[in-house]
Amino acid sequence: MTRLIDLANASRALAATRSRAAKVDRLAALLRHCDRDAIAGSETGRNEVGGREIEQVARWLTGEIRPKTTPGSTPGRAGAARLHIGPAQMAATDAVEPAPQPRLTVTDLARRLDALADIRGSGSQTRRAAALAGLFAEATVDEQGFLRRLLLGELRQGALGAQMVEAIARAFDIPLGSVQRARMLRADIGEVARLAQSAGRAGLDALGLTLFQPIQPMLASAADDLADALAQLPEPLLEYKLDGARVQIHKSGRQVRVFSRQGNDVSAAVPELIDQVAALPASELVLDGETLALTQSGRPLPFQTTMRRFGRQQDDPALRQQLPLTVFCFDCLALDGETLIDAPLRTRRAALSETVPATMRTSFIEAANAARASDFLAQALAAGHEGLMAKDPGSTYAAGARGSHWLKLKQSHSLDLVVLAAEWGSGRRRGWLSNLHLGARDGAGGFIMLGKTFKGLTDQLLAWQTEQLLARAVARDDQIVHVRPELVVEIAFNELQQSRHYPGGLALRFARVKRYRPDKGPAEADDIHGVRALFERQVAYQPEPAHD
Repeated sequence: MTRLIDLANASRALAATRSRAAKVDRLAALLRHCDRDAIAGSETGRNEVGGREIEQVARWLTGEIRPKTTPGSTPGRAGAARLHIGPAQMAATDAVEPAPQPRLTVTDLARRLDALADIRGSGSQTRRAAALAGLFAEATVDEQGFLRRLLLGELRQGALGAQMVEAIARAFDIPLGSVQRARMLRADIGEVARLAQSAGRAGLDALGLTLFQPIQPMLASAADDLADALAQLPEPLLEYKLDGARVQIHKSGRQVRVFSRQGNDVSAAVPELIDQVAALPASELVLDGETLALTQSGRPLPFQTTMRRFGRQQDDPALRQQLPLTVFCFDCLALDGETLIDAPLRTRRAALSETVPATMRTSFIEAANAARASDFLAQALAAGHEGLMAKDPGSTYAAGARGSHWLKLKQSHSLDLVVLAAEWGSGRRRGWLSNLHLGARDGAGGFIMLGKTFKGLTDQLLAWQTEQLLARAVARDDQIVHVRPELVVEIAFNELQQSRHYPGGLALRFARVKRYRPDKGPAEADDIHGVRALFERQVAYQPEPAHD
């Protein structure tokens, strides 16, 4: 039977190493040790937490308290809220003396957390705080630290998601692809771990797509340019890359539900999408695509504008009239009872063309040569879209880590900006200054912040910039080190967007570090006036149309 101290020690070890292989080995060893028969959870209560022992180990070491119900949700803090554990209850544990020796097991903890969730009625907050304090009194100091981080959603150990999937594959000698496929189909990592332990590869491979249970979306890697994409995929399927909101649409008869990229049900906010898909002839259907708001001439409005439709729990008729949405589908994952995720893209795209009208599909061409591909890219940009997607027509639908079967080509820009501050990293970046605060010259000797990024930083660059920034430190604020504005860095980004968060009113979208510019001083960095001029020139930017 697995002890809680084993998880606490593993979590500490995971946080202390930057080696992905070492993390996976440690997790796999812990999963193999789990008792196949131990039930971790309440036998009579609500069972918010429980299940087999391995389910808890897999969930808790990926920062999840309870089973996930949607593929992209983050149930660390949400899980604590579901257990009705808030700041007041956690504060009651601060002064609790730790136990001298470890004695709690995973099963013990799951049952205690289920018991907490069952506390209801008058005085429940006081009783829950007392029960939580009692739990902490049975935990050692290391176990208390692990519990506190888990319940507050702060389990920063660099072992979330992908490493656990690899560990499940290694622990039970299952091909990684089988575990990744199961993870795509099931939101709960604990369920995947249990099936791997009890039924092996056959159990995972038997999983299918279930209507109205969203799966994780397939993601794309970035290509440097069109030539790079065609070198990786010599005969790709090319389609317009839209800058909208990713949606997954499930249909059964006249019932239709729309899910966001994170797996949240957003059906109530997008009734026009419901109507569009409900009218399709297929009886059962799962579609992958993007939705976006268009100008009256059919050009895409900025991403921010489209996302205004998703900031509400219910339909807003006035906003819907002002910003109607159009859906553009690019994949068919299931059709009339047949799951298509294991079929090649050319088959899925054929099913899409047979089922969905051209007005609801992304524009695409097949087997493009370089000249035709270049023309198609120019058409996409002229239409106001981000660029192109290049896809392997023989690829199956696979979520998880970004692979080379789908590539994205987008217009990118770069600015020379000044580093104003940096935040200490966590997980594998612990001990390095990582997240950079970036600013443009304001024209009066100061700087205006435009955003943050830690993308594009190699280990070598992280070590170098930590040394350089600490040598320029002028103040420290919790996790942030403020520095003299002396280092200039070239930042690539996809576009600028309006922002109320930053004083200049603009922010970088998808920013990443290209290189430091030791040849430039801060006086040679880009200024805010040039940044604003670039914003006005953006191809994708269109002023919102007037509506009668």
